[in-house]
Amino acid sequence: MTKDIRVALIDGYIDDPAALGVPPYISPMARSIAGAAADAGAEVEYVTIDMLRGGKSPPDADVSVVLSGSTVPGKYLRSMPMSAKELEGLTPRLRGWKLVGGSAASSPVAGMFDFSMRTDPAASLYDGMTGKEVGERHRTLDEWNRWMLLGAGIVTQHQDFPHPLIAELETYRGCHRYRSGGCSYCIEPLKGKPLMRSPGDIVAEAEALVSLGVRNIRVGGQTCIVSYGSEDCSDPPRPDPVAVRELFSGLAALGLDVLHVDNANPAVISAYPDESRDILMTLAECCTSGNVLALGLESADPAVFRENNLNCTPEQLMDAVRLINEVGGDRGPTGLPRLLPGINIICGLDGETAATYGHNMGILKRISDEGLMVRRINIRQVMPLRKDFHTRVDKQGFKKFKEAVRGEVDREMLSRVAPEGTILKDVLMEIHDGNTTFGRQVGTYPLLVGIPYKTELGSSHDVAVIGWGFRSVTGITVPFDVNTMPMSAIEGLPGIGKKRAARIVLGRPYGSFNDLSDAIDDRAALENLRGIISLSQSGD
Repeated sequence: MTKDIRVALIDGYIDDPAALGVPPYISPMARSIAGAAADAGAEVEYVTIDMLRGGKSPPDADVSVVLSGSTVPGKYLRSMPMSAKELEGLTPRLRGWKLVGGSAASSPVAGMFDFSMRTDPAASLYDGMTGKEVGERHRTLDEWNRWMLLGAGIVTQHQDFPHPLIAELETYRGCHRYRSGGCSYCIEPLKGKPLMRSPGDIVAEAEALVSLGVRNIRVGGQTCIVSYGSEDCSDPPRPDPVAVRELFSGLAALGLDVLHVDNANPAVISAYPDESRDILMTLAECCTSGNVLALGLESADPAVFRENNLNCTPEQLMDAVRLINEVGGDRGPTGLPRLLPGINIICGLDGETAATYGHNMGILKRISDEGLMVRRINIRQVMPLRKDFHTRVDKQGFKKFKEAVRGEVDREMLSRVAPEGTILKDVLMEIHDGNTTFGRQVGTYPLLVGIPYKTELGSSHDVAVIGWGFRSVTGITVPFDVNTMPMSAIEGLPGIGKKRAARIVLGRPYGSFNDLSDAIDDRAALENLRGIISLSQSGD
């Protein structure tokens, strides 16, 4: 066992389908690396790329581990994963022998490290620190559970601790569809039959995090949460509602501020509606509202479905979307529905043609036309992680498809998920863009909220929705005191504008809501503000 060894863990953030690590998330992979080092007897100092960007120096250490890489490129609000240029500049400053993990281990910069590990950098680090050969391997189940407990403490060193930090928990690795090879683009089926962590072990990890001060948890790291605990490896597998209930009732008992989930296979929900209904009811009851169950459609084109051995057909997707809406559509304390579907679409899969975009648009319009709600439609190009794909993505066609979805589907969905007047609770203000403040609730795939005036960053406010963009909503902080708010803020109220805002400011203070009628000469606009604005000197 290694003694008195110092390990520097540099979190450059990962963003993978099964692991979120860009703030406000801290990835389970980072915590497992810390746990493996601690298990080998080392002291661990954890720093993030944002800390280094802010001027902090890499820790003095005997071993330096960098975790970085994004396999699902996205748009980020406050931060982003370490770039290749940043990694290249950082590496000469690291002390001791060096290991890089995450998808950055496959980058050209990885050659600057002593070891580059894609499979499981925690297991590789542990082997190297305990005198074994450093190679690619998966951790055992015992190591997995032990390391997640031993590595929990690094959360207190994250810049977002305790709020709005979200710790992601893993439930299992592998895929129930491993016998058929699973989806052509996904590496999880290559890991074989699912290796399940027990509800008790997962809850124990959550308890350790909560004892340190963590309040927000996302249950991720699985191909299908509805299939958690199932020992059936049919395609699709029969779900186990008892196992899911045991896990989420245990997590709910911790009294978390946020408890959200990740992916689900629509084919499982469609094939086993009774068991799936029980599981969806568990998620709606035990998790916090605003929860999103991401469904892997990938493509609605039958030819692409067959050629890539995809999860589900469009009909199976429709079954799943309907059932999730039925069970989870009620609005919860956060202001959002308790549980809604998300839909993942991947472009560039083998067999795709120009007609594929029409198939995909058709199923999305069908969902919209039925009056159903979808919280998030994620459209991306395939990443060649498992194989090279022969299809060349038509850049113009891809762009037109995304624009059509944003304009014809997304905005309508936003208006259903968050109708005008919806009060979104505890929106964290994150960045200023000119005179606009952008914020989000803490949680999985939170709505981006634009406030048309400056609000203190880092503060949290309840926000009333007053409009929608293609991918965000516009809102005002509530209570909104007309007697004290600046004119720039009053201009942002629905139906007001500059002229009415000027009249409102000149007529202050107001003693009652009806006193505003002279300044707001539009009765409909005035009534729209009832319940949104307040008057500090009013008795009502």
